[in-house]
Amino acid sequence: MSQTLDRVKAFCARFGVETPICLAPMAGSTPPPLSIAVAEAGGLGACGNLLMSPPKIDGWAHEVRASSKGPFQFNTWVPGAAPQRNPAIETRIREFLAGWGPAVGVDAGNAVPPDFTTQCDAMLQVRPAAISSIMGLFPPAYVRKLKDQGIAWFAVATTVTEARAAEAAGADVIVAQGSEAGGHRGAFDASLAERQLVGLIALVPAIVDAVRLPVVATGGTADGRGAAAALVLGASAVQVGTAYLRCPEAKTNPAWAAALGTTAPEDTIISRVFSGRPGRSIATKYVRAATAPDAPPPAPYPVQRGLTTAMRTAAKDDANADRMQVWAGQAASLGRAEPAGEMTRRIWEEAKALIA
Repeated sequence: MSQTLDRVKAFCARFGVETPICLAPMAGSTPPPLSIAVAEAGGLGACGNLLMSPPKIDGWAHEVRASSKGPFQFNTWVPGAAPQRNPAIETRIREFLAGWGPAVGVDAGNAVPPDFTTQCDAMLQVRPAAISSIMGLFPPAYVRKLKDQGIAWFAVATTVTEARAAEAAGADVIVAQGSEAGGHRGAFDASLAERQLVGLIALVPAIVDAVRLPVVATGGTADGRGAAAALVLGASAVQVGTAYLRCPEAKTNPAWAAALGTTAPEDTIISRVFSGRPGRSIATKYVRAATAPDAPPPAPYPVQRGLTTAMRTAAKDDANADRMQVWAGQAASLGRAEPAGEMTRRIWEEAKALIA
């Protein structure tokens, strides 16, 4: 118990938090009120800014800092190689998607996310407590800028090999993402994301033994039991994502939030059918149909994301979870529809009681 709490205290002291509970930086699902609530309860706030322009990144930080002095992290994806386009397959996908939503325009697959370099510069300007990478490692030149400004680099790793590579590249913290996690898999190599599926119980102690950095555990940590287990296994903190989506501050679509409350672990699935990158969601009617043997194979990221935009937008408007992008971890049903501050405090109090 002493070693566990010593690790926790060291992490909290280093990053200016009172509890070792971090909000997962879920792109599109981390509005300012959610981070404010988590930070005010003593945790680490977060923003997944994959889809945000520099002005929006700055605006998010300004709104959070206007209501809380608590620290937060920013996160964006490390871009991969340019996608290899296949017009014939994209035509099949557009025809398939027309059965699930509005007609898909011929140029829908051309959509691209905001520029990575300008996002990185914008994050530096804001100077958060930490900036986290996923899907790979930050370039050495950017790592030097982080060091120069005293900003911690949290590197997401899904395997021991990735964790060691992140440590060698200068990461300050390893975020060990178990295969239970909702949303996109953080694997450096997308082709391995569905093959190297290591659960958190096996991943955390393996990474703890392999590196000399603090480890934050994420994936399946939705209540005090999961948090306590991860901390006893060697983590210094836990990162919670799906559980927070039912909190009012998350402003999650009601259909999505309701579905999370009844989702068993086996009701989730990892697929590429929303964005082209592997991610865990509820196995909705659309997901089951899109992963069936006779369905067209998904296009690579970000082409697939562009192609599914019309369907996903219409599903939100109609509150139709069966064709909505309903990301969900395997512990989804353990989350509660309660204020985010209460959830943050409750998870830590439950974990402390179990550790003691």
